[in-house]
This record gives sequence, C-alpha cells and structure tokens, in this order.
Amino acid sequence: MKSYTAKIRSLVKREGAARYLRLTLVCFAVSVIVTRIFLQATGFPQIGATDTHIAHVLFGGLMLFIASLIPLIFANRWVYTLASILSGAGVGLFIDEVGKFITVNNDYFIPSAMPIIYAFFLLTLLIYLQVKRPPPEDPRADLYRGLDSLQEVLDYDMDARELSLLKKRLERISNQNKYPALSDLAKSLLAYLKSGVQISPEHPGLLERIISKLTEIESRIFSKKLLKIILLFGLCVFGLYSFLDLVTAFLAFLSPSYLFGLVTALISQGHIVSDSAVSWFLIRLLLQGLVGLLLLLSAVFLARGFERRAVNFAYFGILISLTTVNLLVFYFDQFKAIYGTLGQLILLLVLVTYRRRSLS
Repeated sequence: MKSYTAKIRSLVKREGAARYLRLTLVCFAVSVIVTRIFLQATGFPQIGATDTHIAHVLFGGLMLFIASLIPLIFANRWVYTLASILSGAGVGLFIDEVGKFITVNNDYFIPSAMPIIYAFFLLTLLIYLQVKRPPPEDPRADLYRGLDSLQEVLDYDMDARELSLLKKRLERISNQNKYPALSDLAKSLLAYLKSGVQISPEHPGLLERIISKLTEIESRIFSKKLLKIILLFGLCVFGLYSFLDLVTAFLAFLSPSYLFGLVTALISQGHIVSDSAVSWFLIRLLLQGLVGLLLLLSAVFLARGFERRAVNFAYFGILISLTTVNLLVFYFDQFKAIYGTLGQLILLLVLVTYRRRSLS
C-alpha cells in the first residue's frame, strides 16, 4: 500500500510581499489625504441628481472588487502590483466615509472618524513592518518563492541580479537534507538555469527610477552640514510649537478662568462637543507638550554635538507623536492634523537620512 504524508497547510510569505504592501500603504494614505483636501477645496460637491448622490465609498468598493478579482483570474506577477495600487486606493476611499457608517445620521464630519482612519493606517503599517522582516530559512518556503521567481523566465524578464539570487536560493535548497524530494527538484531547476537562460537588461520601474534620482540629488545637494541645519531647524520649530501646548495645559490646570475661556473658544469652534472631550483635549495638550520637550532636548543635544543622543530623543519623540498623539489631534482638528502629520513624516525622513549618513 502507498503511504501518504499529511498535507502541509502552513502559510508561506510571497516573494515581494513587503513591496506590494508598501504600495498599498502609500496609495491608502494618498487617497485619504487627496480626497479630504479635494472635498474641502471644492465645498463637498454632490455627484448625481437632486435626490441622489454617488458617494466615493462606491468607487472605493469597486476598486477593492477589481483588486480581489485580478489575482484570481491572472497568473502574471505584475498583476500583484496593480492589485496593490487598487487595494490601497480603494480602502482609502472606502474608509474615508467611516463616519457615515458609525453614526445614526450619517455624519461624515464626526470627530472620531479620522482617528479611526489613522489607527487603521497604523495597524496596516504594523503589519508591513512585520512582513518586511526577513523570513526564517525553510526549504519549502524558499522553493515557493523560487518557483514564483521563475515566472520571470517565462516573461523573458529575468536580469542578471535576479538570476544570481535565484541560483543561490536553489543551491541552498539542494544542499539541505531535511526534504530530499525538494532537494532533487531544486537540483533539476538549478541545472535548467545553468544550461542557459536568456538574460534581459535590468529595467528599473518608474518608482525605482524616481527613488534613484532623488537619492542622487539628495547625496549631491544635501551635505551632512546642511542636513544638520535643516534637522536642527525642524526640531526647534516642531518642538516649540508642541511645547506651547504643554504651557497651555499648565495654564488651564492652574487658572480656572483661563480653562473656562479655552473651553468656550473650543466649543464655539466645534472642536469640543461633549464633557469627556475636555479631558481628552487636556491629555492631548500634555502628550503633545511632552513630545515638544523631547524634540527641544534633541535640538540642544544636536547643537552641542551629542548626535547619537539627539537622534534617539528625536526618533522617540516623533514616533510617539505619529503613533499616539496624532490620534487625539485628528479627533479635534481633522484637516489641520493632516498637514501636521505630513510635516512630521518629512522631519522623520530628514532624521533617518541624517542618522544613516552620520551614525552608520
């Protein structure tokens, strides 16, 4: 009688999964930001007849539907890139209208909508950071990814670098003894590749060319000294702006009349709509003020030459702001928080570049 082993159901991370998810993240963020800015600039236009309105959530749902269909129908690798773009833009358009689905009166402007959107984005970012990690060595998973890479041979799109990486992967599989059958298959594939595979010249995509050009410009224009000046200026501006919130919070705690005037102004501007919102607003001021204090300390350390300590303080402060404080900022001021978040991301990019070039 033939003996059968149990089927293996363990998941295998796809080749290029981090790149696909990164595209989804970028398109997600861009679609939400562009949609909110466009709607605010155009006065929230109505698409449809007098008694109908085609909400952009429908366009998002259509994109998500197409993104789910094309990988089921087509086997080409490039469809995953298209699906990543469509799924990111689609989920952005879909979740942008979350306020209408969590309120009885379909309130698009409910304050809790943007924190939900931002938290969902952070959750996706956390998944991306996990996917980006190098997978543990496993012959079965390696062969999965190797077979996926072989599609480049069928499309006559395999360059020398990809061929070298694929050969190394197959050699690693063929040299292991845990799965003899997989080793034999890897040896056969390796023999085929060594027999002669048509190599195509490397053609970087549009995104790769843009990144390469920007990296070249950044290396040529932004010297270490200039980067330090830009970083010092950014830390001081964001630090002082955030630290003023800490001063405001202390004044509110120490002076009842000041607190009353502050709350009255916020109510008239529509930022506070309930009693609990006052407490959350004060918590936001305290947290944002502490972030400002961290950034100011970082600026002082950077000016005095303690670069590693300055980078650590700034990195910690910006991450706290992006992952925690901005959830509250989005609750009280949705559109203003978008610009603040973009500014923090630019400052983080400058910080990472400075750390890479100065502390590597």
